[in-house]
Amino acid sequence: MPLLAFGINHKTAPVTIRERVSFAPETISIALKELTSQPGINEAAILSTCNRTEIVCCVEDTQNSSVVDWFQHYHDLKPDEVEPYIYFHPDQFAVRHLLRVASGLDSLILGEPQILGQMKEAYTKALNAGTVGTLLGRLFQHTFAAAKQVRTDTAIGSSPVSVAFAAVSLAKQIFSNFSEHTALLIGAGETVELAARHLHENGIGRMIIANRTVEKAHAVAGEFNAYAIGLPEMPNHLPEADIVISSTASQLPILGKGAIERAIKARKHRPILMVDIAVPRDIEPEAGELEDVYLYTVDDLQDIIQEGLRSRQEAAKQAEELIDNQVIHFMGWLRSLDAVATIRAYREQAELVRDAELEKARRLLSRGASADEVMAKLARALTNKLIHAPSTHMRQAGFEGRSDALEIARELFDLKDPHS
Repeated sequence: MPLLAFGINHKTAPVTIRERVSFAPETISIALKELTSQPGINEAAILSTCNRTEIVCCVEDTQNSSVVDWFQHYHDLKPDEVEPYIYFHPDQFAVRHLLRVASGLDSLILGEPQILGQMKEAYTKALNAGTVGTLLGRLFQHTFAAAKQVRTDTAIGSSPVSVAFAAVSLAKQIFSNFSEHTALLIGAGETVELAARHLHENGIGRMIIANRTVEKAHAVAGEFNAYAIGLPEMPNHLPEADIVISSTASQLPILGKGAIERAIKARKHRPILMVDIAVPRDIEPEAGELEDVYLYTVDDLQDIIQEGLRSRQEAAKQAEELIDNQVIHFMGWLRSLDAVATIRAYREQAELVRDAELEKARRLLSRGASADEVMAKLARALTNKLIHAPSTHMRQAGFEGRSDALEIARELFDLKDPHS
């Protein structure tokens, strides 16, 4: 059954497109069930992060347009709005792509570890939605094992480089003495927690964690001696923040231009750095037009990120070699599935011959025939019946000069080459 991985990512599409095709976490289960109800789509999983939206599925034909048609219809997009940004990876290229993504080789930041956790979450959601079967189940488990091998056997994750790290590095370029400044972090997920860790390690003076669920904000804040608030309290604390880093799963902006303008006035126009690493964006883009506001998105972090990549380049080459081997291994397993039906049919045929000859032997024994004679006859009959068809075909292959068929027969039956 063909495999297909397709989607868009930070390399093929700007944030304005990526945010339009992202899937909210709470909608993925329904979306998967809807997708697998389309003609020719049997298994599916959706990976949706700030940098990519991808679908991996088992299809009856990789030329089938059902997946793309559904994707465009689901997001209410016209073909020309999204097709220029989509990439397709069929079969072994889909396997390679998935392994590269899980290993951090296709990430905005080479070797970043968060994507593996996001992929495991995508797999779990698909599993719970009932849209993962034997093939995708095996593919994801193989992917996780390969990503672990890359982490263990190479130095791909040795440098502390991530989107969060890049955001904090940017802040350090603007504010020289962190101990005199306050950071407001919006969200309580892995990215915000990582940003909080980097800020804390760099000696930030004060840190506020804002989240829709205050309990989650408290969980992150407690680890870094920060102050936790709910989102409704955020406007009151915004004027205190010199640095704002936002990463939530909200489908709509949670910080508007007006609220930021009021905060700037309250700050008496002291500059504020805002880094929006959410997709869809958390901060209205128009806020970047305000004086004393320096607004950056995920795409703006590229230059900073490049500086942290040098130490990972050699490790990435090693990782690619490991992945090549893992792709060969998985495709070998996939091809072996084609042999399962043939092996089953061969076994069933042999068992029918066995049962028929065994019944004949029992009848002879019941008539008083000698046990030794019956056993000898059974052995001869079984041998003759089992080798009859292969012998006939080998004789015909020899007559026709098909040496390749005879070579395969020797391999199948583990025979020595009579000419060697």
